[in-house]
Amino acid sequence: MKTLSLGYSPCPNDTFIFYALVHGKIKTDDLSFKEILLDVETLNQMAVKGGLDITKVSYNAFGNLRDDYCLLRSGGALGRGCGPLVVSMKAYEMQDLRGKKIAIPGDLTTAYLLLQLYDPSFKDNIKVMVFSDIMDAVKKGEVDAGLIIHESRFTYPSYGLKEVIDLGEWWEQETGLPIPLGCIIAKRSLGSELIDKIETLIRESVLYSMSRRDEPVKYIKEHSQELDDDVIADHIALYVNDYTIDISDDGIMAVKELFDMAEKNGIIKRSDKPLFATTIS
Repeated sequence: MKTLSLGYSPCPNDTFIFYALVHGKIKTDDLSFKEILLDVETLNQMAVKGGLDITKVSYNAFGNLRDDYCLLRSGGALGRGCGPLVVSMKAYEMQDLRGKKIAIPGDLTTAYLLLQLYDPSFKDNIKVMVFSDIMDAVKKGEVDAGLIIHESRFTYPSYGLKEVIDLGEWWEQETGLPIPLGCIIAKRSLGSELIDKIETLIRESVLYSMSRRDEPVKYIKEHSQELDDDVIADHIALYVNDYTIDISDDGIMAVKELFDMAEKNGIIKRSDKPLFATTIS
């Protein structure tokens, strides 16, 4: 039996995706998985150190990890109408926030990458925080605005916060493509045969939960920051979609466009490695 380390976040979409895989609901043959549930920015930093065999990371992080990790076609967070938001207590426009303090959920998050692509000047006055602490910090006036992700997209009005910009919407208007947020990556050193098997198992795990949506709920609630049933359901509906089953051609186009823009702006380094272990990228 070969045991592989598997990192993913405690957010409802990830626990929904990996429920079947880590609970023996699908056959894994001679493979077992040691799951490690951590905030996505912590997983980003662990992947930078090569600490996980397979892990969820932000596409921003993967951009600088392509030499050692490859992209899996299943399990990621990519879509439309699901991008990060900038929120504040006051009715700001984005230009009003230049020079003001903005909380971000991590240096390697795709949310922060999008903020820099929108306007590089915002990187000069940011405060890195755990994503779940950002809305409270904005409400208390500790920062002028916050860049929010995950279930915060659904709950920010309850903090009295206002949307300044939807960076996913901005991305879609600029490119016409879905927004790549988070992905599942595997160490290239595992070899293409094993990577293909892992990818197949993750796809089966996604399909299992999609066909039995009530079954993973207990596991999801054990780890979710937000326990409201409607918020959890909305979160999963938004971030788990056809792209989660397979990234598809337009998803690949979106990833390439994001990396091209980030490379041109000096945010991520260039890499000659293909996105995938065995397929054309």
